[in-house]
Amino acid sequence: MIVGTEWLIEAADCDPAKLRDQVLVCRLFDRVIAELGLKVIDSLWHSFPDAGGVTGMAMLTESHLTCHTYPEHGTATFNLYCCRTRPEWDWERNLKPMLGARTVSITRIERGETEIEVPRSERSILGFRSAGGRE
Repeated sequence: MIVGTEWLIEAADCDPAKLRDQVLVCRLFDRVIAELGLKVIDSLWHSFPDAGGVTGMAMLTESHLTCHTYPEHGTATFNLYCCRTRPEWDWERNLKPMLGARTVSITRIERGETEIEVPRSERSILGFRSAGGRE
């Protein structure tokens, strides 16, 4: 049973000035949201002082879209999680010109696809307990 899809995106060798530009990163969010037909519940943004980057989150009815930029490393990271099926958004085609990224890597994870089996010998270490309170 798939309960959602999560995309982890890393844009590298970006233009540091663009990674400090909260308005630009907000426009990028707006584009993702509009093109995928997502619905925003609320959003929160923070720009770090001096040469710092931007962090942001859009809480969606479908789940969330987040980012954190690192101008000092020329890197931006994004996370999009949708609990409903969505088309693939072309992160590479969009992030290269918008952020000046040289490379973009995308990891797609189908959530709920596999069950994690915890061996009995590790259950007490990890804090797993049965309904009766025993391992």
